[in-house]
Amino acid sequence: MTIHLGLAPMVALIAGILILVAPRLLNYIVAIYLILIGLIGLFGAGALNLR
Repeated sequence: MTIHLGLAPMVALIAGILILVAPRLLNYIVAIYLILIGLIGLFGAGALNLR
């Protein structure tokens, strides 16, 4: 059985946990998340070789 984890779901999970722990970080977490998703969309996840 093989499990492949994508980068976007991992970032979303970590961001959600951080927001629950420290709600004041919401603006920064959302901004960083959007920047990361935008970079992944522009350059493609294949170029990052995260597997």
